[in-house]
Amino acid sequence: MLFALLCTDKPGALQLRLDTRPEHVAHLTKLNEEGKLAFAGPFLDADGKPNGSLVVLKADSVEAARALGEADPYAKAGVFASVEVKPWTWTFNNPEA
Repeated sequence: MLFALLCTDKPGALQLRLDTRPEHVAHLTKLNEEGKLAFAGPFLDADGKPNGSLVVLKADSVEAARALGEADPYAKAGVFASVEVKPWTWTFNNPEA
């Protein structure tokens, strides 16, 4: 199953996000190598600066997806104000369909 993690940064967390980015990228790279990452990328504010993330994971349950999200260095560092985990279906332009 696919799960979308909708992550919203805390106000003023940009520098913490930038400082933590190398570990975050390494985490996503590992998930990708394990076949658990469908895709990911940042949300942007009006100035084009990142202020959240969309991460779509392959997991067996919402609990497993949430655990993967909680292991993200951004989550551990306190970048996110909130993370919403939602089951998701990739309907259009799915390369695996």
